[in-house]
Amino acid sequence: MDRRKLGQYGENIAAQFLERRGFSIVWRNFQTRWGEIDLVAEKDSRLHFVEVKTRSGVDYGAGEEAIGRFKQLRLLGAAKMYIAKFQPVEKFYQIDSINVLLNKAQKTAKFRYLENIVSES
Repeated sequence: MDRRKLGQYGENIAAQFLERRGFSIVWRNFQTRWGEIDLVAEKDSRLHFVEVKTRSGVDYGAGEEAIGRFKQLRLLGAAKMYIAKFQPVEKFYQIDSINVLLNKAQKTAKFRYLENIVSES
């Protein structure tokens, strides 16, 4: 499976993971000049902008290690653009990540859901 297909697969099962926990998926792959937000979800009147990192092994480190400060700032900018475009009344929001580790041999996935990975300060 190439990187793009792996990423799409990870986003699909991450969306299912969120839906099983009561989230509604509002948007997938929201494109801005700041970059892309993989998933926009809502739960309890709060928007969650979710960065999904999918790995098929640990050779390149954990997914959250790929979300450095520069990526965090881009996610924040993209989230603010989404809110400016679609939310006339400002909602509470946060930026989260879901790290998906696939085990191809066992056909299983482990999820690590990290909330509020970006602060504005």
